[in-house]
Amino acid sequence: MRITPRPGILDPEGETIGRALGTLGYQGVESVRAGRLISMRIEADDEASARDSVEGMCQQLIANPIIEDYSILIEDAE
Repeated sequence: MRITPRPGILDPEGETIGRALGTLGYQGVESVRAGRLISMRIEADDEASARDSVEGMCQQLIANPIIEDYSILIEDAE
């Protein structure tokens, strides 16, 4: 799962990173957004079941749907 702040939501961590990069001499860096990457293994009968399960996890606990967006990448473990 990749979780990022929704557009228009303040991102103090991203702003701090952007300012620090400028201080370090990196020019032209604009609109830095920071997020989280969560990796997990789950057992599921198929990709659709895995996606449904992870979607529920994101909606109930992992992401705050008011201020965050998320994307899910399913990879076959085999």
